[in-house]
Amino acid sequence: MSIDSLEEIAETLRGQEYVSDDAVSMSLYLALKMQRPLFLEGAPGVGKTEIARVLSGAFGAELIRLQCYEGLDIHHALYEWNYPRQLLRLQAGHKEDLGEIYSEDFLLKRPLLQAIDPSRKSAPVLLIDEIDRADEEFESFLLELLSDFQVTIPELGSVKASHRPIVILTSNRTREIHDALKRRCIYCWIDYPSMQKESAIVSMKVPGLSEHVRTQVVQFVQKLRDEDLLKPPGIAETLDWAEALVLLGIAELDAETVRRTLGVVLKHQEDISIVERLLDDQGWAAQAG
Repeated sequence: MSIDSLEEIAETLRGQEYVSDDAVSMSLYLALKMQRPLFLEGAPGVGKTEIARVLSGAFGAELIRLQCYEGLDIHHALYEWNYPRQLLRLQAGHKEDLGEIYSEDFLLKRPLLQAIDPSRKSAPVLLIDEIDRADEEFESFLLELLSDFQVTIPELGSVKASHRPIVILTSNRTREIHDALKRRCIYCWIDYPSMQKESAIVSMKVPGLSEHVRTQVVQFVQKLRDEDLLKPPGIAETLDWAEALVLLGIAELDAETVRRTLGVVLKHQEDISIVERLLDDQGWAAQAG
């Protein structure tokens, strides 16, 4: 997993069909060289999660994903005991050795413990996705884990990674993450892409779309992001829309085509209604397309 230069990380991203920019490449390079977690923040759909997949593919490393949510319990993220198996073992008449049921044979390793498993032969990529959805208590637990990559299981003792995982944390900024966690990371804000960058992404990911329609699609999506929408379209929606237009054989993006395919780009009826009204404005439609 050796990266020796900034140019090499940019080449690695391109090789995995990820269109990066200087800020992202630099942050990723420093995170890898300094062996620090990379904290990626930005709106949904701007390519934060994709970076973890890219690293997994580039290094041939296992991708371990922890999807955060409100009420995420530490044990669901770290480990649990297989209580049904333990109970069956006891019912089978092995009550004389209660310590045996608290061995690794009965341990269910969840993503965080999987990532620091000392029996690993190489480092995995650990994606802690949408950390802003988890509670502050979970954040506090991560502080220790990300500092030492070590945890203590009372029944088994200390577990420490023999190969330090590559850690990517993402946040959609639905709430502020505590500074103590950010200080342990290399921070990078990922914004919506420029028109040039988004066009390059669509060209790479959906090569079947004509240059003319690609330009229309990117211009329209960029215009949508300037509107007051509940959920502006991300890059993922742009790519979905481009793929849909290829499947439909669209050679020209007109207002009627846009109306019929808005459900690919927008995911809230309120947003669709806003754009439909805007499409009635000939000037807006002309400027957007």
